[in-house]
Amino acid sequence: ACICEKNKRVTNCRTVNGVCWCDSVGSGVSVNCDTLTSKCLLMKAEMTSTKSGRREKPKDAFQDTDGLYDPECENTGVFKAKQCNGTTCWCVNTAGVRRTDKHDADLKCNQLVRTTWIIIELKHAETNAPLNTEALQRFFKETITNRYMLDGRYITTVLYEKPYITIDLKQNSSDKSSGDVDIADVAYYFEKDVKGDSIFHNNRLNVSIDNEELRFEKTLVYYVDEIAPEFSMKSLTPGVIAVIVVVVVAVVAAIVVLVSSEK
Repeated sequence: ACICEKNKRVTNCRTVNGVCWCDSVGSGVSVNCDTLTSKCLLMKAEMTSTKSGRREKPKDAFQDTDGLYDPECENTGVFKAKQCNGTTCWCVNTAGVRRTDKHDADLKCNQLVRTTWIIIELKHAETNAPLNTEALQRFFKETITNRYMLDGRYITTVLYEKPYITIDLKQNSSDKSSGDVDIADVAYYFEKDVKGDSIFHNNRLNVSIDNEELRFEKTLVYYVDEIAPEFSMKSLTPGVIAVIVVVVVAVVAAIVVLVSSEK
């Protein structure tokens, strides 16, 4: 037996040729513990462990399940393009995030659309001393590269505008080689770490900049796909419309910058 350092929601661990392999809870898919487990398998395992009905929860206790559902995964661990809950179905991107309205089971999702850009926005709690921007940027770049094994070239920005930290991860399908971890998996591991619910086995992320531990009040993750999402305007909440508009504006702004910088 061996310990899966990068995923605590596994069973039946064994060593094969010096590598720890385990079965992901809920799906039984074998995962290589030397790398990150895919987000789809992680969500499936989390749903399975919340359904095991250990003890009664207080009647007023509720769980944020908006982002969490029981997904259908391919054997490779990636999300199936079409996800359903009972008779309701929708299409998702490679991060497993819904990108269409919800329909009946006749819905066709012809391809799994790639998420090429993930924007993580963190708001930190008040600190005793002002944070050194360079130390903060270095910390996040090193953490994402070392802890989540993401090649540094996919971390395009770490921006600090007190109290907000914005991290851009960009990875086109043409850039990604087979051994590279996916930005969707990295973002999920990171989000869980920041929210204090680490997927790692006994290995909490301590965010410490210049010997001061940072605590986070809010974490938002935005997804930009290589094909625009297909929501009808009436089904969108104002917040989502704002996000889509912001992303469209950001993309347009990027194009404008490109055009003006090429002159």
